[in-house]
Amino acid sequence: MKNTQQITKAMKMMSAARLRRAQERVVAARPYASLMRQFLGRLVSRLEANGALENEEPLHPLLARRPVKRVLLLVMGGDKGLAGAFNANVFKSAASFLQEYDGKHVDLIPIGRKPRDFFRRRRDLVAEFSDIFAKVKYEDARAITAQVIQRYTAGECDEVYIIYNEFKSVLVQRLRTERLLPLETPKDEAPVDYIFEQPPAELLATLLPRYVEVQIFRALLESSASEHAARMTAMDASSKNAREVIDRLTLNMNRIRQANITREIIEIVSGAAALE
Repeated sequence: MKNTQQITKAMKMMSAARLRRAQERVVAARPYASLMRQFLGRLVSRLEANGALENEEPLHPLLARRPVKRVLLLVMGGDKGLAGAFNANVFKSAASFLQEYDGKHVDLIPIGRKPRDFFRRRRDLVAEFSDIFAKVKYEDARAITAQVIQRYTAGECDEVYIIYNEFKSVLVQRLRTERLLPLETPKDEAPVDYIFEQPPAELLATLLPRYVEVQIFRALLESSASEHAARMTAMDASSKNAREVIDRLTLNMNRIRQANITREIIEIVSGAAALE
């Protein structure tokens, strides 16, 4: 138990150090991702108000809106265990999503070794990505985005959703299910009047793929920070539980030793009394 306690303490310290760096990256990425989502939503809303998207052919394939028959789901978990209920909660959320879309065809792309191993035994996977959370890179988000865009533009899916853990604090990680595509436009805001220096189609051709990349990259950072926080909390609880077990075992060992000493003393005294 003491050896186990040393391991859990070491894992807690490692997760705490990695969490600080992951948290800094998350805080830095959130404003850009949030403002980009708002800007593109307003831009598309303005184009719709101007009638630019009323034709049968949209300005960009990622703006195509079709009847929902096929759904692509990205399930983002961790590469390692010993993180409490971090991965189990992701699996439960994915199961609820699949149950909700039971009448539609849902394709899965697990991101992380644990989701890959979990869903590989249960469903056919269209793609998989693992061993990327040791150090989250933008190239990983670009590779995932390429798979998403290829399937959406080819008409192999009508909506794209992502499930991940949003980092709130060391003790709180909130599961989120967000729709990536088609882009959600604001409903309650008045359209912003933009002046285009480039044609809208050329502008969207650059911004829309970048939007998907940024949102997936932010989700990767959120999931990485949440995993480190969950593991740090779980290892801290394990260390405390190990200390309690060690105290109980030590007390029990002392009682047994004291009982053995008392028995031996009684045998010696009894033997001496018998000789007299």
